[in-house]
Amino acid sequence: MRKLKIGIIGCGNISSIYMENCQKFPHLELIACADLDVERAQSQAEKFGVPKACSVEELLSDPAIELVINLTIPKAHASVCIQALEAGKHVYTEKPLAVTREEGRKILETAKEKNLLVGSAPDTFLGAGIQTAVHLIEQGEIGEPIGASAFMICRGHEHWHPDPAFYYDRGGGPMFDMGPYYLTALVALLGPIKRISGSARISYPERTVLSQPKAGTKIGVSTPTHISGVIDFASGVIGNLTTSFDAFGGSSLPPIEIYGSEGTLLVPDPNTFGGPVKIRKRDEIEFKEVPLAYGYSQNSRGLGVADMAKAILEGGNYRANGQLAYHVLEAMHGFHDSSDSSKHYIMESTCERPESVPFEELQAK
Repeated sequence: MRKLKIGIIGCGNISSIYMENCQKFPHLELIACADLDVERAQSQAEKFGVPKACSVEELLSDPAIELVINLTIPKAHASVCIQALEAGKHVYTEKPLAVTREEGRKILETAKEKNLLVGSAPDTFLGAGIQTAVHLIEQGEIGEPIGASAFMICRGHEHWHPDPAFYYDRGGGPMFDMGPYYLTALVALLGPIKRISGSARISYPERTVLSQPKAGTKIGVSTPTHISGVIDFASGVIGNLTTSFDAFGGSSLPPIEIYGSEGTLLVPDPNTFGGPVKIRKRDEIEFKEVPLAYGYSQNSRGLGVADMAKAILEGGNYRANGQLAYHVLEAMHGFHDSSDSSKHYIMESTCERPESVPFEELQAK
């Protein structure tokens, strides 16, 4: 298999793990990186051995680059994705796909017009932990899935992130920051969503940065920071999801639980690739941990890029695709819209439940 030549736009905090991991896949070749701050791109290129650091315009005009990984801040996702597509390049973006549904649809429409592919994080659902859970459900280990619960509850990112303001801007908040991990995992486990009811609030209109170098800076909050709601899946499963940046005392709730007719499945944190995965069947008295017999249990960001690149090179489907990302984007808005309207939000989009990764592709690398 030949190597697919890729470039990265956005050399901030998340770019390091992508640069490290993309060079581990034999069919990927990272040849350039770019940032609005070219010096930052140069620093990352030197650190990870990327051949070229350049401006965004230069990267997009490079005919050798076939796929662009978009690691810009959320409100720039749509514009950069569309620029890359119009330059004739496939694109894979960090989550969320876009800030608005209109922007998300524009990305997918442009890709279709150009006969190009769109992929999007998160790809954590392709890791050992969630794929182990997917296979357990597919094998009927908990019987028919009936219900699900998911919780992402923390104190917010201003206590650790060096520049956290965008987490409290439009396109941020716990739903748009962490919701993609949870909703993508739930769709991978249970299939597409039919309708949503939600409640949302801005608990604190101003936050104070506690991390360096901007400690003491005040941030105005313009997006809900505590959201809770009910998800009706097309399959009939009923789930609930809470995301919050307002739990200053932390939380002891599990990330995801799936309740079936024959047992309960404890699914690991969907912001990770590993475990633990635990199951308790009918009439058993305790949960038992299930071994992760497959690969990619460490931080494997870039796995979705590798899966997409294989589809570009060989044909076929890929899992972290634009339709899935758009469905999740619409669902996130659905929580906010339901809260604003005091009505159920009926999903307009759907998607295929991502095909589980075959056992042989999940062996430890």
